[in-house]
Amino acid sequence: MMAASARDYAPITVLDEALLWAVALLLSVSVVMVYSASITYAEADAATQSKTFYLLRHLVFIVVALAAGFITFQIPLAFWQKNASKFFMLALILLVLVLIPGIGRVVNGSRRWINLVVINFQPSELMKLAAVIYVSDYTVRKVLKLHSISEGFLPMLAVMLTVSGLLLLEPDFGALMVVMSISMAILFLAGIPMRIFGGMAAMAVAAVVSMIVLSPYRLKRVLGFLDPWDDPYGKGYQLSHSLIAFGRGEWFGVGLGASVEKLFYLPEAHTDFIMAVIAEEFGFVGICVLIGLYGWIVRRAFHIGMEAKKLERYYASLVAQGIGVWLGIQTFFNIGVNMGLLPTKGLTLPLMSFGGSAMVMNMVALAVLLRVDYENRRVMRGYKV
Repeated sequence: MMAASARDYAPITVLDEALLWAVALLLSVSVVMVYSASITYAEADAATQSKTFYLLRHLVFIVVALAAGFITFQIPLAFWQKNASKFFMLALILLVLVLIPGIGRVVNGSRRWINLVVINFQPSELMKLAAVIYVSDYTVRKVLKLHSISEGFLPMLAVMLTVSGLLLLEPDFGALMVVMSISMAILFLAGIPMRIFGGMAAMAVAAVVSMIVLSPYRLKRVLGFLDPWDDPYGKGYQLSHSLIAFGRGEWFGVGLGASVEKLFYLPEAHTDFIMAVIAEEFGFVGICVLIGLYGWIVRRAFHIGMEAKKLERYYASLVAQGIGVWLGIQTFFNIGVNMGLLPTKGLTLPLMSFGGSAMVMNMVALAVLLRVDYENRRVMRGYKV
């Protein structure tokens, strides 16, 4: 009898366990910190009157996100590539729908959410994944035309301007920065000529400066960021209290649950500024641990992308690295805002902040990343994907 080959016993279902552990640790920390940061608000709010209100909702969001991720992992990457344009159009249509009164929900002056009864869905979160899927497909299809301004650059510029315009109408400047960063990074990784990339970067910088200067709202945020102590009870209120939280944390923090800034001083303590609460309760060491976990996820995303490139799976390579850019740049923006290094943008911390749309889309993106890794392993063992 012929002995079975090694391929017959190859563990083709093995996934990147280190990546899974990093994600699991971040989700575990998020459960603890969302509860710690929100307990005071939840107990005092007449609409909730329960200190576990945000904790229970956050747990539901995580369960839904894990279920969405499990389903997404079953979808071959070829499906995303084949339907990239349709997926992008769906995200674009939702960005239009959210601007329609009666469909889009207004919160704090921004129309960013669509009420789906059980959850307020944020289309801009879907657009981040759509940007990864679509721009990766575009660059693979147009690889021989990327050097051409008319055939390679202008079509993508038109798409980016359309998305930018819709996001600015909400307005959601933070999501705009993330989507533009994703798109430009993928084009750069795909090998777009430096003269075209440099022109895009210059145009992007000029557009950002113009949007800030011409918008009193954004200009006020930037001025408050430059010197929060100049008006600590006005435009610098949020940032000044975030900085106080970081200062109180010192090396090892004041201890879990002992934060003072979350006691009605720091707005959005369980969403955009959860890192400030973590800094206060766990100090510099706690921040370094979290940054290390995020850094590991981004590193694994780029490693998976490079492995796909070696296997000549160019679309998969760009998708994996695009997801790494997305999670990395949004983490950088959020921590930068919390530390006063960047103006306030209204971006959540991936896998950590309270918020259903962001949590679900982050998990779906990671499932796509794991699918790329899974297919890489199958190809290396001689199987088809």
